[in-house]
Amino acid sequence: MQSVSRPDAVEPVAVARCWQFRRALAGLALALAWVTAPALADEHPGQAQLVAEVAQASGKSPAELNALLDEAQFKQGIIDAISRPAEAKPWKDYRPIFLTRERIDGGVAFYLRHRPLLEQIGQRYGVAPQYIVAILGVETFYGRITGSYKVLDALVTLGLYYPPRATFFRNELKVLLELPASHLAGPLDTLTGSYAGAQGWPQFMPDSIRDFAVDADDDGRIDLKASLPDIFASVANYFKQHGWVSGAPVAARAQRQPSAKSVEIDGSQPRWPLEQLEAWGYAPVQTLDPALPSSLQIMQGEHGEEVWLTFQNFYVITRYNRSPLYALAVSQLADAIMGGVQARDHQS
Repeated sequence: MQSVSRPDAVEPVAVARCWQFRRALAGLALALAWVTAPALADEHPGQAQLVAEVAQASGKSPAELNALLDEAQFKQGIIDAISRPAEAKPWKDYRPIFLTRERIDGGVAFYLRHRPLLEQIGQRYGVAPQYIVAILGVETFYGRITGSYKVLDALVTLGLYYPPRATFFRNELKVLLELPASHLAGPLDTLTGSYAGAQGWPQFMPDSIRDFAVDADDDGRIDLKASLPDIFASVANYFKQHGWVSGAPVAARAQRQPSAKSVEIDGSQPRWPLEQLEAWGYAPVQTLDPALPSSLQIMQGEHGEEVWLTFQNFYVITRYNRSPLYALAVSQLADAIMGGVQARDHQS
C-alpha cells in the first residue's frame, strides 16, 4: 500500500524497517535451527563415525546401519545395572547365588539329558563336560534366563553414553554391526541378552561370537539360542582357545600356616610353582603335583577365611568373567554336578 500524503519519504522507511524485520526473523530462525537440530535428529553421539568405520570394514550399507542405530534407545536401567554387579559382593554372599540345590540338581538333570552330546564335544575339545554345564548354569540357568534387554540398546547405551567403559562397549557394538547374519541367532534388531549385551545360553559378547563361536551342527549358521551343538561347542572352544589343560585341576583348598608369608595377590594368572606356595606356608589339603603353576586366592567365606590354590584352568575361567568369585563358583558348581551325575550312575 502506498502512502497518500508523503509517498516519496514514508514508503522507503517502511520498506527498510520491513526488510530489517525480515532479516531479524531469518537470523532467529537460523539460530533456532542450529540449536535444535541435534536434539531433533535421531542420531546418537558418535554414530556417524561408527557407521563410517563399520561400512568400510564390512561393506554394509550406511543407510541400513543408520536405520538400525536410529531405532536403538538409551536405557538408564542399563547404566544402573552395570553399576551394581554381583561380583562386588564378598564370597560368602556371592556363592549362595549359584550353589543352590535347585541349580545343582538342574545341572545334574541337564547333564544326564544331554550326556552323549556333552561328552562327545567335551572329548573333542579336551574340556570336561561338567564345566560346560556349569558355565551355562551360572550364566543362564541352563538356558532359562538369557536376558530381556535388546542387545542394540545395551551396546549403544554403554558404548556411546557411558564414558567409564565406552572404549570396550563401543568396540563390541562395532563388532556386532560387522558380524555376518550367519553368526547371529536372528535379525540384529531382534536380539536380546544381558544388560551388557551378552547373548544366548553362553552369554557371549560380540567379539567372542566372532572369535570363538562354532557352527557345530554344520547348518551354515551359529545359533547360541537354539542349537545345543553350537552352544556346547562354543563354550568348549572358548576354554580350549584360552589355554584349558585337559584333566588338570581348577582350584584346591589350602591351609594357611600361622607363620605363612604374606603374598601379594594380583589377578588369577599362575605365578609360582605349587611347592613355592607350600614353602611360604600355604599347604594344599590334597596331594597335587608340586611343580604345578599356581596362584592364590583368599576369600571371605561364610565361616571365615577360605584359602584357595588356583591353577591354569581357574585362570581360563576368568577369561570368561574376570572375577575370581565367578571362577570359583563355576568350579564348585561343576564339582557338585559331577558328584550328582556319579551318584546317579552308582544307583543305576
